[in-house]
Amino acid sequence: MTSLPTTTERKLGLVIDLDTCVGCHACVVACKGWNTVADDGAPLSDVDAYGPDPVGTFLNRVHSFEVTPDDGGAARVVHFPRSCLHCEDAPCVTVCPTGASFKRAEDGIVLVNEDDCMGCGLCAWACPYGARELDLAAGVMKKCTLCVDRIYNENLPDADRVPACVRTCPAGARHFGDLGDPESEVSRLVAARDGMALMPECGTKPVNRYLPPRPRDVTSDERLDDAAEGSDRPSGFLGWLDRMLEAL
Repeated sequence: MTSLPTTTERKLGLVIDLDTCVGCHACVVACKGWNTVADDGAPLSDVDAYGPDPVGTFLNRVHSFEVTPDDGGAARVVHFPRSCLHCEDAPCVTVCPTGASFKRAEDGIVLVNEDDCMGCGLCAWACPYGARELDLAAGVMKKCTLCVDRIYNENLPDADRVPACVRTCPAGARHFGDLGDPESEVSRLVAARDGMALMPECGTKPVNRYLPPRPRDVTSDERLDDAAEGSDRPSGFLGWLDRMLEAL
């Protein structure tokens, strides 16, 4: 079994803005591409990728949900990216029988030494977030590494020394930094937006944080109802459309 460090010098992780994420899956593609060609470990496999039953390994996935607010407002779609949360009290590390899974004391990143992994799957069963995947072709467990081969690569420009998913996100919904530093950009963002830990009741103390969707001021249905009742001219897109129709 592997022991966890009592403390870490830094807590590197991701902050994901659920209000900004558009569910385009660019982060998924970038993660898959980078970790397939990376020099560290075996590439992420794909089996029968263009056939009727494709099977592959992904370190980052995006799920989409229709959510209805508690106040009864209009439903909206929320896109939810999911990957390893690099927990402070990571159960995937402590259950590993070979010591292949470990948490680094210098930055808090949870990694897998693929040479020691025997593919037993215990870490995947222990993870409450479903963040680990067994690569069937390589026979070892795979997980998000926060792109350690990018963030410490001094041959890359500073702008590229972030995880591939962060560098690629077209909406700017993904942020990377030291969540152990209260003055860091990501920590300030979490404080300003009431960033949330995922499933804190599990006691794993995940490092990554999610920024909740912002409440909508007025729903489209409410604007339409106001217009139908002869209230003041609507603002926003409906107001623009109203003016354009009057000009015809």
